[in-house]
Amino acid sequence: MSGRRRWFALITVSVAVSLIIVDSTIVNVAIPSIVDDLGINSTQVQWVQESYTLVFASLLLVFGVLADRVGRRRIMLIGVVIFAVASVLAALSPNGGMLILARLLQGLGGAMILPTTLSIINATFRGRERGIAFAVWGSTIGGMAAIGPLLGGWLTTDFSWRWAFGINPPIAVAILIAGLLVIDESRAEHRRGTDPVAAVLSVITFGGIVFGLIEGRSLGWWATLDDAASWWPLPISPVPVAIAVGVGAGAWFIRRSLVRARRQRPTLIPLDLFTIASFRNGNVAALVVSLGEFGLLLSLPIWLQNVLGYDALATGWILVGLAAGSFVASGAAHALTTRWGAITVVRIGIAAEIVGVVGIGVVARPDSTWPSIVALLVVYGFGVGLATAQLTGVVLAEVPVQESGAASGTQSTARQVGSALGIAILGTVLFVSTAQVLDSRLETQGVPAEQRDQVVTAVVDSAGGAIAGLDGDPATAEAADAAREALTDGTRFAAWTAGGFLMLGLAATLTLRRRETATTATTGRPDDVTT
Repeated sequence: MSGRRRWFALITVSVAVSLIIVDSTIVNVAIPSIVDDLGINSTQVQWVQESYTLVFASLLLVFGVLADRVGRRRIMLIGVVIFAVASVLAALSPNGGMLILARLLQGLGGAMILPTTLSIINATFRGRERGIAFAVWGSTIGGMAAIGPLLGGWLTTDFSWRWAFGINPPIAVAILIAGLLVIDESRAEHRRGTDPVAAVLSVITFGGIVFGLIEGRSLGWWATLDDAASWWPLPISPVPVAIAVGVGAGAWFIRRSLVRARRQRPTLIPLDLFTIASFRNGNVAALVVSLGEFGLLLSLPIWLQNVLGYDALATGWILVGLAAGSFVASGAAHALTTRWGAITVVRIGIAAEIVGVVGIGVVARPDSTWPSIVALLVVYGFGVGLATAQLTGVVLAEVPVQESGAASGTQSTARQVGSALGIAILGTVLFVSTAQVLDSRLETQGVPAEQRDQVVTAVVDSAGGAIAGLDGDPATAEAADAAREALTDGTRFAAWTAGGFLMLGLAATLTLRRRETATTATTGRPDDVTT
C-alpha cells in the first residue's frame, strides 16, 4: 500500500472507531430526556448502557479471530452496516425494551469494528509509522469519548435524543465508501480455527456477572425481592445465581482453553500470546484501568442535569473539558514517549486520571459551579489521552502480525470487560448510595417510612429526574433538597470508587518494566517491556 493511501486508511479506521466510541458516550447526556420520553426506570437506564457494552465485550474475541481468517476489512465493513441498521432502530424505538434491543444489536456491530481497526493498523504500518498510527487511534478514542456528550447534548437540546442515534447512518455510509477505496483486504497467512463453545461460555460469563451487578439492588442481592417474585420461584434471588453461573462458565472457559491448547487445538484466546510479557501484563493493566476510566461518565451527566440544573447542551459543553485534555495529551504524547518511554507515559496518564476523578469527588456539592468541574475534567482527559494509546502500543508491540486480529480482540476485550464491570459497579454504587443517603436524610426530617419509600423509589427509579417535580411542590421542596444532596453523595462515592480502581490500575503497571533499546527513537515502536 502506498504511503498516502496508508494514511487515508488510518483516517478511515479512526472514523470507524469514532462511530462506536461516540455512540457509547453520546447516550449519557441523552439519558434524562430518554427517561422523560420513554418512562424507563434506573435499572433500564443502566441496561441502555450495559446492553451495548455487554455484547460488545462478549464478542470482541470472536470477531478478532474471525477477522484474521476471513478478512479484516470485510468484518469491519459488515460491522459498520449492522451498527447503522441498529442505530436506525434505536432512533425509532417506541419504548425502553426496543431501545435496549437496538443497543444489543449496536454492540454486535461495534464488536466487529473495534478489533479489526487495530488489526488493520497492525498489518498496515511498520516501524515508526506504526507508533504514530497507534497514537492517532488511541487519541481518537480519548477525544471522541468526550465529544460524544457534547454532540449528544446539542442534538438532544435542539432536536431530540433520537438524533443521538440518527446521526450514525450517514457517517456509516461514508466509512463504507472510504473503506472500499483505501483499505486493502488482509488476513493471516496461517489461519487458526475457532472454538464456538468457548465463545458461548464467554458470553455467559460476562452476561451473568454484569446482570447480577446491575439487577442486584432491584431483585435482591441474596433474598428475592418483590420485583422478581412474580417470575422467579426460588427464595434465593436470581442475582447470586446469575453471578455463580457467570463465574462457573468463566472457570469452564479457562479449563477448556488450557486443555485444547495442550492438545494443540484452536482456542478462542490464543494462549501462546500470553507467553509475551508485554502482552500478558499490559492486558491485566488495561482491564483494571478500564474499571475506573469511563464508568464516571454514567453518573456525571445525571448529576449535572438533575442536581446542578444544566440542560443537555450545557452538560455536553462541560464534558468538552475531557476532550480538551485528551487533545492536549495527543500532541504531547509522542515527545513524552520519546523522552521517557511508553510505560512511564502510561503511569503519568493514569496518575492524572486519578487526580481528576478523585478531585471531582472532592468538589462535588449541590451548589458546585462548572469551572471547577471543567478544570478537573481537563486533567482527567489529559490522563486518558496519554494512557490509552501508549498502553495499546505496549500490549501489541511484540505481537506477530499474523496474530494481530486475535491479539487486538483480546486487548479490546480486556478493556471492554473492565469498562462493562466498571459501569455496572459504579452505577450500583451511585444508585444504592443515593437511596441509602436519601432515606437517612428523610428519616432525620421526620418523614414517615411509607412516604420515605415512595420518595426514594421515585428519585432512584427516575435516575434523579423526579427531583424537579419534588422541587416544584412546596410540600416536598425539603425532600427535593435532600434528594439533591443524596444524589451528590452518590456521585461523590462513584467518583472515589473509580479513583480506587485507577489506583489499582496504576499498581498493575508496576508489572511492566522498561528496557530501553537503541531502536526506540528511530522505529517509533513502544518500549520493549519485560517482567
